[in-house]
Amino acid sequence: MKYYIIAGEASGDLHASNLMRAIKQNDSNASFRCWGGELMEEQGAVLVKHYRDLAFMGFIEVIMNLRTIFKNIKTCKADIAEHQPDVVILVDYPGFNLRIAPFVKSLGIKVVYYISPQIWAWKQSRVHTIKKVVDRMLVILPFEKDFYKKFDMDVSFVGHPLVDATEAYEISEHLPTLAFDRPVIALLPGSRRQEIKVMLPYMIAVSKQFTDYQFVIAAAPNAEDGLYAGMEGSDLKLVKNRTYDLLSMAHAALVTSGTATLETALFKVPQVVCYKGSAISYYIARMLVKIKYISLVNLIMDKEVVTELIQDKLTVKNIVAELAPLLEGKKRQDMLGIYDELQTKLGGGGASQKAAQEIQKMMEA
Repeated sequence: MKYYIIAGEASGDLHASNLMRAIKQNDSNASFRCWGGELMEEQGAVLVKHYRDLAFMGFIEVIMNLRTIFKNIKTCKADIAEHQPDVVILVDYPGFNLRIAPFVKSLGIKVVYYISPQIWAWKQSRVHTIKKVVDRMLVILPFEKDFYKKFDMDVSFVGHPLVDATEAYEISEHLPTLAFDRPVIALLPGSRRQEIKVMLPYMIAVSKQFTDYQFVIAAAPNAEDGLYAGMEGSDLKLVKNRTYDLLSMAHAALVTSGTATLETALFKVPQVVCYKGSAISYYIARMLVKIKYISLVNLIMDKEVVTELIQDKLTVKNIVAELAPLLEGKKRQDMLGIYDELQTKLGGGGASQKAAQEIQKMMEA
């Protein structure tokens, strides 16, 4: 069977690659064409376009790059029409994928959405479009099934693929730049250029306040090296393509909001969540977004487990004040205890296999 998969960022590349591996166990004749990254390519996909050319963050940034975005949509539609896959699998990335789905449906090709757009946070009206153009929705967060039920849409909760990814992970070798004499604090400043440029200076400034710890930056795999130029020194290290290695040995972490907050929690690393966007983008988001928290950890647990320092609250002083209690003591232990509850709530393992089985059942029906 011919599969066409569209993922628009690093996390989507990871989840899609694991799904591809599971699909191949059920379908020995599977062939893949994709928009994604190296991980999907390693699973045998023909890579049409890399996600680094697709990721635009914030309202202003999207408007500034509209010409490129519409060109990418046109290219994607033409490529799908030319290759006529049996099924198109959309992985999150709603601004793009929800423009592709109606076109795919018009061609009579099955549409699967794996990892629901966060329409429960904003643009809930999109659910009506999804009902019309998506043949099967596979969700990975426990509360999403109830959300869709309110709109009379039956979806499948398959569990979160990060549970498998983190449980199965084994560090291959010690990170060569790290010393053994001081605990590690991981700095995860994000995967997009705009995030890194804003977040990393705050994190580096905080590192100067904790001389008994070594701080290590997890460089995004898709980011150019120049973004980190001059940042590495005797008390600040940099690793690339080894974020899980870093988290597996970290004592605590400063994390830009996103999938990384959940990965950090599943590695049982206490964290402070940091985020700051452009003033206009943040103002618009506050008007539109309907959720209490921005981190997945807090959203899933429906309470503040990890502190979120957002926009004006993001200062070096505040980060230092929130990080210090996580290095030892009751607050650290309380957070680690809730992490265990979080993992149970995410539905156990086997998300990729369950998703692959759902897709197979749909195609055979």
